[in-house]
Amino acid sequence: MPRRISLRMCLGCRIMKPKDELIRVVRSPSDVVSLDFSGKMPGRGAYICRDNDCFNRVIKSNALSRTFKMQIPEDIKNEISDKINQSIIDQK
Repeated sequence: MPRRISLRMCLGCRIMKPKDELIRVVRSPSDVVSLDFSGKMPGRGAYICRDNDCFNRVIKSNALSRTFKMQIPEDIKNEISDKINQSIIDQK
């Protein structure tokens, strides 16, 4: 029996994609926002494609702030941007 693929929706493009292809951003129960590379951190999670256009759309529309109901720190935004750029370089 084939293994089931978990799908999640990107906040930027609103397209369902396999969880492994997305970057998870999590707000912990103590209201700390961080990147979750393991996919297992506790808290509210949101997913973004590894694509600069999607990330820019998320930032422009304040989608992360609305999802987490809090202001997202600039260093987290920069860390996500760096991760997206790194994954684009790794794909080449």
